[in-house]
Amino acid sequence: MPTQPAARPRRSFLYMPGSNARALDKGRSLPADGLILDLEDAVAPAAKAEARLAAAAAVRNGGYGPREVLIRVNDLTTPWGREDLIAAAGAGADGIVLPKVESGDTVRRADRILTDAGAPPTLGLWVMMETPRGILRAEEIAAATPRLAGMLMGTNDLAKDLQVAHTPLGLPMLTACSLCVLVARAYGLAILDGVHRDVHDDAGFAEACREAVDRGFDGKTLIHPRTIAAANAAFAPSAAALQEARRIIAAHRAAEAEGRAVVLVDGKLVEALHVAQASRLVALAEAIAATGTQA
Repeated sequence: MPTQPAARPRRSFLYMPGSNARALDKGRSLPADGLILDLEDAVAPAAKAEARLAAAAAVRNGGYGPREVLIRVNDLTTPWGREDLIAAAGAGADGIVLPKVESGDTVRRADRILTDAGAPPTLGLWVMMETPRGILRAEEIAAATPRLAGMLMGTNDLAKDLQVAHTPLGLPMLTACSLCVLVARAYGLAILDGVHRDVHDDAGFAEACREAVDRGFDGKTLIHPRTIAAANAAFAPSAAALQEARRIIAAHRAAEAEGRAVVLVDGKLVEALHVAQASRLVALAEAIAATGTQA
């Protein structure tokens, strides 16, 4: 049985251009759970080599605290992909993001390059799920290597390739996203929802986050710092949910002490599986509190 992801907060992951030194520095003070230093879409071809060096140097210099720092490299079919992986292998990032992944072979090739470049076993690989072929091979991709840590939905590219509208709630991509959530849970991977394109649509963004929570995502990928607080709030356990979780744990513990496997809490049947869910919720809340980035 796969091991489920640890209760590490992954409510908000902000894309930041690897070529923008000011943005890389600002990331050290933002309340995001994670940062994705981007060498791909956010960087012009002429600036790719410079961005690679800047992102690697920023990670080596540290100062990002509890934030999970990922580097998104260029596709291995481009002139920059291999060198991106080699430079990122020893930079000290938490993970590497591979774009346009469509097969397990691509993931294994990236893993070999990282390993040959001296990457530690703790360096995770994250895959962008953003093409129809990639979605159809989601399980093959998930099973490709133990280094795989998570999936990120690339809904901009996916909408383009599916020839559907990129609506605020992503309903035209519901099947693709739900399949990836299913695969991620089956293989013990984290999974993050795609970006909300209108950074000034506060109400729409909040609704999109609530929908992503209901669909089972761990968090949201972001394109602007102003959306961090809303994502953090949406993907964090609410006070009411935490109160219920603690009641479930306490009631079941008392029932077990009396030799009973099930108990009623607020009129609802509670058994071991509900305790496991409640315990994970409490652990997530504690992990969020430990980061000091609740805002």
